[in-house]
Amino acid sequence: MPGSDPSTVTPRSPSIRLRTPSRGGSSPPVRSTTQTPSSSRTYLPFQAVTPENLPFPPMEAQLVEELPQTGDWQYEPKWDGFRGVLENLDGELALWSRNGRPLLRYFPELRRLGEVLPAHSALDGEVVISREGRLDFDSMQLRLHPAESRIRRLSAELPAEFVAFDVLLWRGEPVHLRALEERRTALERLPGGFRVSPATRDPDAAQEWLGRLEAAGLDGVVCKRLGLPYLPGSRDGVLKVKKHKTADCVIVGFRWSDKVQGQISTLLLGVFDETGELDFVGHASGFPAPVRRQLHELLPPLQGGGHLSDRRVPGGQSRWSQGKELEWNPVRPELVCEVRYDKLEGDRFRHGTRFLRFRPDKDPKQCTWGQLRPPRRADDPTFESLLA
Repeated sequence: MPGSDPSTVTPRSPSIRLRTPSRGGSSPPVRSTTQTPSSSRTYLPFQAVTPENLPFPPMEAQLVEELPQTGDWQYEPKWDGFRGVLENLDGELALWSRNGRPLLRYFPELRRLGEVLPAHSALDGEVVISREGRLDFDSMQLRLHPAESRIRRLSAELPAEFVAFDVLLWRGEPVHLRALEERRTALERLPGGFRVSPATRDPDAAQEWLGRLEAAGLDGVVCKRLGLPYLPGSRDGVLKVKKHKTADCVIVGFRWSDKVQGQISTLLLGVFDETGELDFVGHASGFPAPVRRQLHELLPPLQGGGHLSDRRVPGGQSRWSQGKELEWNPVRPELVCEVRYDKLEGDRFRHGTRFLRFRPDKDPKQCTWGQLRPPRRADDPTFESLLA
């Protein structure tokens, strides 16, 4: 159970609606239309459904700080894309998100998998896009667009891949009821045309992955407890480990709280490029009281704009701002802080960072992109080499 010792996992019966598909049987509602391209005007407009012929929703993973030290585990790369259950129901291909929404319309190039996935079969996996050997999550997000013409153009320019990491059904047989090691054997016997996620039972190999998979744009390592069946919607017996990193950033601005008057809620962070220009890279929040008091003393006197480059400006609208532009207060780039982050995506931190400490010993000019984008080594893994 979440929060319990990962080495003592008690299997529980999956709570699902499962029927054995038969030829001529009816499909779940809207299935024949929602997996095809359309010109809908909204993102992901389709109502979530519970696929009746699948163990659903997909298994989840409990986030932990380090690889498990006891027990028998299988380790896999944590792919950074969209979770997807690929299903062929009597010759009709469908791709379901973890929330039961149809995804195939956004990735029409994956329809070719319907030629190699037998009827009444289903695989659990991840939809990913790679660019120059690295996974590219931004390109994934660009696919969630209402215009069919744009989706088809993007799918031709930078096609997606489906990386399979579990077998749920095969020719009507409920493989998901078998233990993980048996499902893995079935996965490795998939016909040609599928990308299969690598796996190992060697914790040293998994630790090496954890240290080096970021070079290929992956998110960490997933640990699956051996001996368990597939448990839909459960985190029992599946852990995920992400390698957190630290960076020194210049404080370039702040936001006042909209809940507590006169309280700083968020720091805006920047780093310098090779020409000396200062780029906005993300934000940090959630400060302990002593740090917040320091921020209130140090930042207001430093207010003043005109220091950031125009490559990416804070405060603009985004998919998370609900159409609003967020006010912020620029400051002179004189204070340096160390933050903890989990992933860099393009020109920004993917998620909010955690403030660790002020760095008065650091000159702001030392906060550069170089610490966030170390040079690639010749033996670093790539998306292609992992799946070779």
